[in-house]
Amino acid sequence: MSKNITVYLKIWRQEGPDSRGKLVPYTVDNVDPDMSLLEMLDVLNEDLTKKGELPIEFDSDCREGICGTCGLVISGIPHGKKKGIATCQLHMRNFKDGDVITIEPFRAKPFPVVKDLVIDRSAFDRIIAKGGYISVNTGSAPEANLIPIPKETAELAMDAAACIGCGACVAACPNAAAYLFVGAKISQYCLLPQGHPERKIRVRAMVGQMDAEGFGDCSNHAECQAVCPKEISIVNIARMRREYLKSLWP
Repeated sequence: MSKNITVYLKIWRQEGPDSRGKLVPYTVDNVDPDMSLLEMLDVLNEDLTKKGELPIEFDSDCREGICGTCGLVISGIPHGKKKGIATCQLHMRNFKDGDVITIEPFRAKPFPVVKDLVIDRSAFDRIIAKGGYISVNTGSAPEANLIPIPKETAELAMDAAACIGCGACVAACPNAAAYLFVGAKISQYCLLPQGHPERKIRVRAMVGQMDAEGFGDCSNHAECQAVCPKEISIVNIARMRREYLKSLWP
């Protein structure tokens, strides 16, 4: 059985979008190594509430690495140093007794801080609204095997569709680019025949909205791929660029 540990936290506290924030130190004793980092924050918030202090605001929902709402920068790395997981899947057994852990929100101009560790990721929603869908007639579902799709193509589309829109790619990129997110969303449709009718309109609209939101340009650092909890490949960025160029042809 693992021994409980003590960790020393530096957590970003910010009253609101227009307030100045700062790192505030906290100590959490008797941490069970099998706790997730979010569960450890829950324990800290219970203690703060008992003391009459304001709890730390942070986002979470499914806590199973599916929804993408829990993203935090942990000691300088979005989602922490363990690869292929979201923040909610990071357990305290990955830290040692006495470790100092810095916890901050994802930082990017299009992701303004709402309060403490909570950010506004609605920029992603507006990009999706511009073309992250296919238009089909309503009615009964078509036969699954009506349109044969090669297994390799289907797998590439599913790999791209695994993106949970957490924003870690933006937080890790030195330019705050959203190319991996948008590239993945465009790829999941352009690879499949169902997405072909609107592919030119889709890529122009989504890339245009990405630029309008203030995200930066990609300079091929590949930091986005390194921190993606679903390990989505930057090949999707290249595919998006090709789709965009093709959309400009007559």
